[in-house]
Amino acid sequence: MNNYMDEEKKALTLRLATLEASRCLLCKDAPCSSMCPAFTDPARFIRALRFKNIDGAVEVVRENNALASICARVCPTERYCQKGCIRAGLDKPIDIGAIQRYICDYESLTKMNVLEFKELNGKTVAVIGSGPAGLTSALELRKLGYSVTVFESKAKLGGYLRYGIPEYRLPSSILDLEIKRIKDAGVIFKTNETINDIRLNELRKEFDAVIVAIGYQKGKMIPIFEGNKKAILAIDFLSKAKSKKGNITIPDNVLVIGGGDVAMDTCTTLKKLGCKNVTDVVYETLEEFRASKEELNLSRKENVTIIDGYVPTTVKRGGIVTFKHRFIDSEIKIKADLIILATGQEPLNNLDIEFNKNEAVANNYRINNTNLFVAGDITTKEKTVVYSVRCGKEVAIYVDNFIGGNK
Repeated sequence: MNNYMDEEKKALTLRLATLEASRCLLCKDAPCSSMCPAFTDPARFIRALRFKNIDGAVEVVRENNALASICARVCPTERYCQKGCIRAGLDKPIDIGAIQRYICDYESLTKMNVLEFKELNGKTVAVIGSGPAGLTSALELRKLGYSVTVFESKAKLGGYLRYGIPEYRLPSSILDLEIKRIKDAGVIFKTNETINDIRLNELRKEFDAVIVAIGYQKGKMIPIFEGNKKAILAIDFLSKAKSKKGNITIPDNVLVIGGGDVAMDTCTTLKKLGCKNVTDVVYETLEEFRASKEELNLSRKENVTIIDGYVPTTVKRGGIVTFKHRFIDSEIKIKADLIILATGQEPLNNLDIEFNKNEAVANNYRINNTNLFVAGDITTKEKTVVYSVRCGKEVAIYVDNFIGGNK
């Protein structure tokens, strides 16, 4: 049964949300807040909800995180805030993501609007890319009084949020709501705008500052699969599945190669779309797995076969792939109707920006003392939505310091 469009994790009721909040130990120096990359401050919004101040909880969440509803759904909280939760030493950490989601859902239902914006200061900023870093920096700068225009190469806004994260994890309706809030704040969006070096130079003259937040748009192809008609990239598969709302044809036997979150998204999506046999072969051993526990467990729940510690060595046209184990004398062969590679991503850089190991060379997000800044995946080793939100907040501060809008 195709349940791709059904959100996997169910929302908490008010009663369950307040019960979960009541488990909080009200730590004085709350490690959960210090370990949130986006500085959303879980300790404050949990405390507010616990004492029935839901409006106050909304204010804390929304003032600190432009994409709070999205982060509540897709953030790997076990790596960050929940990892620091003192409650984990007693029984289990507080489900901070679920509480944040309840607060954001309440905000939407009650149509609250807690953000405040300074008057326009006459200064302008262009943002290239409408992924999490681009959206966050745009809203943060608008709050500071800047006129902001976001340029997106695709027809729809959202970047990887729109075209990569599966519907059952991040419904498009939630992304649309977050983007609407940013539009309502006065940020201008222009889609189908491909930016090359010539256009970038024009924008740098037209705007007081330009932020490049192009993300990691290109999947990595393992050389032995080059030209193999049965091999495709995971990001292309996920994009097609989401844009078609899951209405795509899936063969019976699919091989996935990779062990990160994108690989797990691919495996789970395949099963939700009705694929009978999904086999995931991973370079890392289970102890080294890069995927979040939640995504790994979801793939296991969908009965994905996971084989760890193997490296692909050869592939035949018929879809037969040979793997060798990294540590033991073992070899396996798997025949598949389709091979999906989820072995990393890299920036699709068509701009004159210097990169070092796929990261833009910059100082405090600024390139060569110019009015050009960078943000998001191309600036940090952590490739998560919440870290992109952090980058968006930080680059906005540096741009404000550079321009001096209200000074």
